[in-house]
Amino acid sequence: MVLTANNSRVFPRQFNHDYPSAARGEGAYLFDTTGKAYLDASGGAAVSCLGHGHPRVIAAIKAQLDKIAFAHTSFFTNETTEELAQFLTDRAPAGFGRVYFLSGGSEANDTAMKLARQVHLERGHVERSHYIARHQSYHGNTVGTLSLSGYPARRAPFEPILLPNISHIAPCYAYRHQHGDESLEQYGLRAAGELEIEILRVGPDKVAAFFAETVVGSTLGAVCAAPGYFREIRRICDKYDVFMVLDEVMSGMGRTGNLFACLAEGVVPDMISIAKGLGGGYQPISALMVRDDLVETIESGSGAFMHGHTYIGHATACSAALAVQKIIDEENLLERVQRIGARVQDVLVQRLSAHQHVGDIRGRGLFLGVEFVQDKVTKRPFPRANKIAARLKKTAQENGLICYPDCGTVDGKDGDHVMLAPPFILPEEAIDELVDKLARSIDQVLGMD
Repeated sequence: MVLTANNSRVFPRQFNHDYPSAARGEGAYLFDTTGKAYLDASGGAAVSCLGHGHPRVIAAIKAQLDKIAFAHTSFFTNETTEELAQFLTDRAPAGFGRVYFLSGGSEANDTAMKLARQVHLERGHVERSHYIARHQSYHGNTVGTLSLSGYPARRAPFEPILLPNISHIAPCYAYRHQHGDESLEQYGLRAAGELEIEILRVGPDKVAAFFAETVVGSTLGAVCAAPGYFREIRRICDKYDVFMVLDEVMSGMGRTGNLFACLAEGVVPDMISIAKGLGGGYQPISALMVRDDLVETIESGSGAFMHGHTYIGHATACSAALAVQKIIDEENLLERVQRIGARVQDVLVQRLSAHQHVGDIRGRGLFLGVEFVQDKVTKRPFPRANKIAARLKKTAQENGLICYPDCGTVDGKDGDHVMLAPPFILPEEAIDELVDKLARSIDQVLGMD
């Protein structure tokens, strides 16, 4: 069955698009109601880290439902939520002793915004209400987190209602912004220095927090920071008493080969937002990891965080996430992500680097991106009007491949990339299938001389 605007009562993402109906999932593959198979090479939106239909996760959800599906956290805690919190804090960077469970990445980042404000308020820093993030970033779709996001296309219709107390600096995006006479390390320091310039422009006593994706996801396509960038960001934040919040909604929970992506950067932020791979899509769940000193400020002050949602700490969602995380841990899947991710990237380079319109292949672990250009020498992007990303998504799906293309890569308007985030359990024999289908789709959309 294909659903159109005429035969569905569901409010769709796009009214001019027909959607096949997903019938079942099995490992790295999805199947529609006609029986057609799709290799899920992006995990939807970097969500399905264990693929589809994992029996242990399903069993854990069923077992939890037999006990208690939901109990409101203003009255109760529950064993599964407590166990998941312990599991995560045991593996987090030093100093993270509390977890606030929510239902999605937008909620997690929105919570971080509010927590940063309340902690500053309780410490007597009443003027600190300004937030700094980066251009070409995405932190969510609530009014608060869309305001935080440097994503022009998604912001444009809502600019009049977005928050005014947010500003943006350039991303750390070496492929586009590194000067020819700079080393990567020198570029990283220069890029990080923009934060200090912006703090001084706004006023050092007015900035509450700086938000950044540890590895940039949908807006840039798996862009890692230059070496030393985040260490310099940490130094600047400490200098001006600005909280450092790392958004690992996409890049965390093993996607880049570490449970927390910041471990590869050698920094400890003040808060870490996680989602997607936390529950692997089996239930809606996200979390905000919070450093002990921030928690202690509220605990010894007002005694209550002025925030909350109905489904925080949801027992069934936490049972799914706990099962997902135990599988990743017990089956040593973080090591596998590093090994298989390197293999996928190698095959991508072998197959695509000579393509006239492939400018950059990048990423870490099983979080990979390919950027497309009109001209490889000048790095000139395709205009947005060419709709390269939309055409590639459609063509790849027709070829039985689910991938995550997006546009506006260069400046929020022009430029295209495709992001790959296959499940951690991707069979090694499926790597060639993934790259073959992607290469064929790219050739169909962009051609190859």
